Amino acid sequence: MYPDVIESVSVNEQISETIKSHHNVGGLPKKMGLKLIEPLREIFKDEVRNLGKELGISKEFINRHPFPGPGLAIRCPGEITKQKIEILRDADHIFIDQIKKFGIYDEIWQAFAAILPVKTVGVMGDKRTYEFACTLRAVTSVDGMTADYYAFDHEFLKDTSTRIINEVRGINRVTYDITSKPPGTIEWE
Repeated sequence: MYPDVIESVSVNEQISETIKSHHNVGGLPKKMGLKLIEPLREIFKDEVRNLGKELGISKEFINRHPFPGPGLAIRCPGEITKQKIEILRDADHIFIDQIKKFGIYDEIWQAFAAILPVKTVGVMGDKRTYEFACTLRAVTSVDGMTADYYAFDHEFLKDTSTRIINEVRGINRVTYDITSKPPGTIEWE
């Protein structure tokens, strides 16, 4: 979609800065001999959703949060290991489950967990732990060009943090990212 194009490549041969490198907007290799047809390339997510409604596509599909083409790796800054991806997948699942349980999924443009490239000291029971920290990210937006963090209530964050720490082996600290776009981007990598 257009925000991905704007952030990833120069548009209409104008000189622009590449903000993100993970978007799938580079086209196909010339050696493939195929022509790429991208009917949604120059429209925004809200316009894509409106088009989907006109076409009768289900609300659940239309309102699904964006997911990065490269997958969870961009939500795992630093070294990527199978263990870290599994920990991240479990934490993300709980976060999205909580959002749905609280009935606020459609109020949020995009939500996800990211595992940080740092371990922290914690206490579980009467034992010291040294595990990963994760951060939760949820934003509101119309078109993805700008975004603001979603203002969860304290009980949601407390309940979600407790579930993640109790249910995900490998995480002992949960933070919530309140950075807007700009200056940050929605994804972490």
